[in-house]
Amino acid sequence: MSVNNLLKYDFKSIEEKWQKIWLEEKTFKAVEDADQPKYYLLEMFPYPSGRIHMGHVRNYSIGDVVARYKRMKGFNVMHPIGWDAFGLPAENAAIKNKTHPEKWTRENIDYMRNQLRRMGFSYDWDRELATCDPEYYRWEQLFFIKLFKKGLVYQKKTTVNWCETCQTVLANEQVIDGCCWRCDQAINPREMNGWFFKITDYADELLEGCDHLQGWPEKVLTMQRHWIGKSVGAEIDFPIKDFNESLKIFTTRPDTIFGATFMSIAPEHPLVARLAKGTPHEKEVADFVKRTILEKQQQNPENELEKKGIFTGGHAINPFTGKALPVYAANFVLMEYGTGAVMAVPAHDQRDFEFARKYDIPIRVVIQPEGNPLKTENIEEAHDGPGMLVNSGDFSGLASNKAKKAITDFAFDNKFGKKQTTFRLRDWGISRQRYWGSPIPMIHCKKCGVQPVPEQDLPVKLPTDVLFDQSGKSPLHKLESFYLTTCPKCGSTARRETDTMDTFVESSWYYARYCSPNYTTGPLKKKAVDYWLPVDQYIGGVEHAILHLLYARFFTKLLRDLGYLTVDEPFTNLLTQGMVIKDGTKMSKSKGNVVDPNDLVSLYGADTVRLFSLFAAPPERDLEWSDKGVEGSYRFLNRIYRFVIENLELLQKPLNTIPDSLNKAGRDLHRKTHQTIRKVSGDMDSHFHFNTAISAIMELVNTLFAETGENANEVVEPDVIRESVESILLLLAPMVPHFCEELWQLTSHVQPLSETPWPKFNAQAAKDDEITLVIQINGKVRSRLLVQADQDGEKLEKKALADKKVQKFIGDKQIRKIIVVKNKLINIVV
Repeated sequence: MSVNNLLKYDFKSIEEKWQKIWLEEKTFKAVEDADQPKYYLLEMFPYPSGRIHMGHVRNYSIGDVVARYKRMKGFNVMHPIGWDAFGLPAENAAIKNKTHPEKWTRENIDYMRNQLRRMGFSYDWDRELATCDPEYYRWEQLFFIKLFKKGLVYQKKTTVNWCETCQTVLANEQVIDGCCWRCDQAINPREMNGWFFKITDYADELLEGCDHLQGWPEKVLTMQRHWIGKSVGAEIDFPIKDFNESLKIFTTRPDTIFGATFMSIAPEHPLVARLAKGTPHEKEVADFVKRTILEKQQQNPENELEKKGIFTGGHAINPFTGKALPVYAANFVLMEYGTGAVMAVPAHDQRDFEFARKYDIPIRVVIQPEGNPLKTENIEEAHDGPGMLVNSGDFSGLASNKAKKAITDFAFDNKFGKKQTTFRLRDWGISRQRYWGSPIPMIHCKKCGVQPVPEQDLPVKLPTDVLFDQSGKSPLHKLESFYLTTCPKCGSTARRETDTMDTFVESSWYYARYCSPNYTTGPLKKKAVDYWLPVDQYIGGVEHAILHLLYARFFTKLLRDLGYLTVDEPFTNLLTQGMVIKDGTKMSKSKGNVVDPNDLVSLYGADTVRLFSLFAAPPERDLEWSDKGVEGSYRFLNRIYRFVIENLELLQKPLNTIPDSLNKAGRDLHRKTHQTIRKVSGDMDSHFHFNTAISAIMELVNTLFAETGENANEVVEPDVIRESVESILLLLAPMVPHFCEELWQLTSHVQPLSETPWPKFNAQAAKDDEITLVIQINGKVRSRLLVQADQDGEKLEKKALADKKVQKFIGDKQIRKIIVVKNKLINIVV
């Protein structure tokens, strides 16, 4: 092919060529190799919604750069891909389009697979999996049965979050601002049976583990710690007046118990209706409860509800004072936290203080801060800090920290209290009343109760011969061929469980299945998981901080305790990439500001799209979309392409050792090349700062053009040019792989770039000939000097003192000392 024919950057042909080579030659196939350090790179797998969007492109481009870079650094890299294929959107789309969820899902997977291949991502396609495959979820059903036998899965009747639109239950974590995380419609409470994983058994370990996840963003860890919500305090029984039972409360401040003037109880608490029954408050209380439950479910967690309450008509007796305290149903008390009831101490809790003022409830001071005594009559806000106990019977005079233990011990000794630890975290409800999910492998027998499906009968396959109506209700409840079965224990006719599992179950262990996706004799091949796990780098959105990431950590511990894994945590390092923003807001179809990656790839090529998404912002920041930015990335690649083609004869010759004696232009380009290798390597290793790495490569390209262009003063040694171009291609290879592979091949390299090591910089070559030396007087910058690098301190002192600006500032002042920091600054102290 002639140079004239090559001058046009034909990205379409180039990208199709290399994608075909990578696929056919299985370039990125990963195999365990005990002699090579492993690196497991994983992005959160996509839901097959039909099309990849720019968020996908950015996420997977970030991951692909890391995977390719680590491979060039000598690591044995595993970079798999698959499909989070179960879920409501497929079912809703099936109803809307009068098709089957599986057909809709499989077609989307096929389309999106082609899109991902078109982007040139370095996936090991032999490890591809889809969670809707029976070969995948059969093992999930096995885990369920084993956990059931260990008591870590159970069924109970409970008040659940019900989405009428989606016709299913949601876990607490899936309710966002009182709305369904999928359809954004308000949810309502409903009482029903459901299956639960006992994540609370692992609450302490999940919390403690946060301290060891050094490679995770602190924001994510803070969100998980808050969600787990550990509190240490006391559980104390307050006898209910005229009832033969007690109101059990949890408090982290038992030292304030003498200051309790009322009790607060969650509206959902079973005692509320009983306390109000037969009193003048009964109807009013019932209305309040109904209204409050709805308001709480629709509340944005970041916005506090106005504090409201209502007297239930009942009283509880303070076991320390014998006083009867009114019991209020209050909207700020959470049934899922502690016992669902608290003692209210308005003098020492701001929330209680505001509530007491609003409802004219007495305030009693029992903790006096040092040096600033509180008086009930003029208290303006609660004192919630430490101090000395007053008005607290025999405990008066104790420091509050000591009083906590003393009061708790007294309650324990007198059999009405104990030390207690409680968590905000609640067990994970995984039952879903929809069709498109993994069947729960349980059987209901009238004689034997609930029985697990025999392990040899797995998988319980999701039937495909189903009809959908517009209501959205699961067809499994009416499909006799599915639900009619026999009890594995007694052989009687029984009913199969028709709920399916929450799709977050599938995504909680997929990272482990990637290690041995085609293994058929068990869920995980021990040799493979022991080699590959944990995932070295996980990449995905911060919106998954509580849902997916917490569940995946929990499931890892479950699989460890079942003997399948030896690791405690799934992901060593976590990168949460920012969103793609256009016109000041997140890209979305509803806002009409979506940019279709297909259009961009057709117009500019996949490498240009990748380059822009990496250059426009650091990975953890939001990326502001810019059409000009995309065009600029395209021009940059064309500029390099033309230079290579126009200098092809020179660049096709082998690279020789760079001679020691170079002219100034040669030295400048040689130096810039090695400075760029050093800079890019550092940026790649430190928090994946691809944007600054690309900027450094652009500076090298500018230097290359300046030193070899028509206006250059000197002729650069050909080997220096070859070294510079090779370095540019090697450094850009993880970002724009098709482009670099093509130019690498054109410049007569036999070994493909994908098998070529990352370049090493020469520290001596990277040294500056001249440096700018900062001159300070008493720590303030007063002048700058251009000097030869690595000069000795005495020469530098003389030059600094001879500087006219320095002489002006020193005047006739006495010089006390001169501090020289080599190659950086001189500080003259006067």
